[in-house]
Amino acid sequence: MSSFTTHHTDDMKTFIHLILLFVLAMIITSDAAAGEKYSWRQTLDAIREVETGGQPNNGIGARGDGGAALGPYQIWRIYHTDAADRDKSLTNYQNCLTSKSYSEKVIRAYMHRYARAELLRLEAGKGTRADVEKVARIHNGGPRGHKKKATDKYWAKVARRL
Repeated sequence: MSSFTTHHTDDMKTFIHLILLFVLAMIITSDAAAGEKYSWRQTLDAIREVETGGQPNNGIGARGDGGAALGPYQIWRIYHTDAADRDKSLTNYQNCLTSKSYSEKVIRAYMHRYARAELLRLEAGKGTRADVEKVARIHNGGPRGHKKKATDKYWAKVARRL
């Protein structure tokens, strides 16, 4: 064999080894990520951190978007109205401003309507990262928020807090 052929064969072997190492790393990484499970509490905490993490009292009393979004989760009136159609106990939008637990009931009712399977997995502590993503993006962008490019940056912020 000529030195060109030998050199070419060695380069090819190195290249194949690098490809195999890359594929192995991808498999290990995806297996680790696939094994991670998330809860509803983790999801809510990450969303609240993005919405009002720097506010006093964990966002109680916070008003955003010119006063249109209320409380620790920055809930808009239309979001509350939509959630109240699902859960008739949600009767007072202003409670979103002063009650974290009330706001969480609103989010739960909203997600029960638009991301039910994801909500149920998260409540069971068996949610995936994709489940958290869908919930977060819907929270930020409405019923089809998980399909909107505009919610990508929001999701990145939530993901960093998981």
